Amino acid sequence: MKNNLRETLILVAGIVLALNVHAGGVKYPVSTIPADLKQNVDVVVREDYMRFKIISKNSANYYVHEVITILNERGNRSAKKIVGYDKLTKVKDINGYVYDADGKQIKRLRKSEIYDQAAFDGVSLFSDDRIKRIDLTQAVYPYTVEFEYELDFEFLFNIPSSWWGGERISHERASYELIYPQGLEPHYQLLNIKTTPLKQKLDDGFESILWKFENLLPNKFEPNGPPIEEVVPHIMAAPSIFGFEGYSGNMGSWQDYGKWRALLNKNRGELPQPTKLKVRELIKGLTTNEQKAKAIYEYLQSKTRYVGIQLGIGGLQPFPASVVDDTGYGDCKALSNYMVSMLREAGVNGYYTIIQAGKNEPKVKTDFPSHQFNHVVTAVPNGADTLWLECTSQTNPFGYQGTFTEDRWALMVNEGGGKLVRTINYTPEQNVQSRTAEVMVDAAGNATAKIRTTANVIQYENNGL
Repeated sequence: MKNNLRETLILVAGIVLALNVHAGGVKYPVSTIPADLKQNVDVVVREDYMRFKIISKNSANYYVHEVITILNERGNRSAKKIVGYDKLTKVKDINGYVYDADGKQIKRLRKSEIYDQAAFDGVSLFSDDRIKRIDLTQAVYPYTVEFEYELDFEFLFNIPSSWWGGERISHERASYELIYPQGLEPHYQLLNIKTTPLKQKLDDGFESILWKFENLLPNKFEPNGPPIEEVVPHIMAAPSIFGFEGYSGNMGSWQDYGKWRALLNKNRGELPQPTKLKVRELIKGLTTNEQKAKAIYEYLQSKTRYVGIQLGIGGLQPFPASVVDDTGYGDCKALSNYMVSMLREAGVNGYYTIIQAGKNEPKVKTDFPSHQFNHVVTAVPNGADTLWLECTSQTNPFGYQGTFTEDRWALMVNEGGGKLVRTINYTPEQNVQSRTAEVMVDAAGNATAKIRTTANVIQYENNGL
């Protein structure tokens, strides 16, 4: 009799729990996570939904819904969220919740707990980018956090990518959706994904592409192995036709994207008359393009300083050359544009070239035309070779590219638009450090020595010379 009563109570409790879950009283209890998703992980992503809706070539909407169960202290990083915005990106809504192990809500994010501050990248002196920072960290494990936010874009230029996976993290459900009107279909690239998307027509002439994933186990990465984006499931997307503060463009090809970058630079290369005369003075008596470029580059180094000011069209449009000439400072875009302008005055072809700089940055996907760059340099074709000029450095020798931009793809903006080019690949034979010693030993056995150390290319850079 007691056993029957106990079984009845358990059954009733289970029904009540199910009703509570259905009614919203309990959400995301840890007990419902499949056992294999909880093994050797710090967090389990219960829901990861991203929706990007192209409204027109000048506007878009971005919605994110994430639910993450934190199993231990190492997983607390996933209880924090940063949402970026600027003058063309409006934060429409932000919500946050915390649930205990049983799925009972124990906290709701208050507006006073959303910290708004300027975004600082550690390099720029000034930027109009801002962030909203949220921290829902708890001290009792396990617990679950839920984030929901929505942004309105008053432009269309890039589409957030998404990837799922990593060490000590599993995913119960994940999805990625692109919505767009007819005629503005974005292009996308799939990496490590074989899932067939669901395509459907929506109301009001819109269409949708939706990918769904379930029960993704954690990855195991080897030391010095491929970067994470080359191993885990990854979707990249970009608009084809787009508009950004009155500048319309097309990312259907690298050539078309280069045309748009050239449009941003239009009428920003005019030099003051005294500077034109200075350039002519610098190259007087010089006969080769390399000699002329060297003289102008060293003048640039002596006259200007790098200052990062990320204003304007997403930090993509350079200040006019006349501003750099007057103030003596600029960021990579402004300084490279200034260098190209002075080269033009000298009759030398120099090209504004955008590149993905840094030692551990993702490789540019050459078969996926899109904005994949974070830096600008100047390229000067020189016969069979190309001279690469890092215009932000006051110490680089002329033509030395360094590890910051060597051996990678870049987009050279030329007369016809954009052209992918490859930067210098310094060979092991070039990266040599050699040391010679001349030792004099006298009759008493005393020795004096003259030691000379020579460092070439990257060894030069590594030694801080």
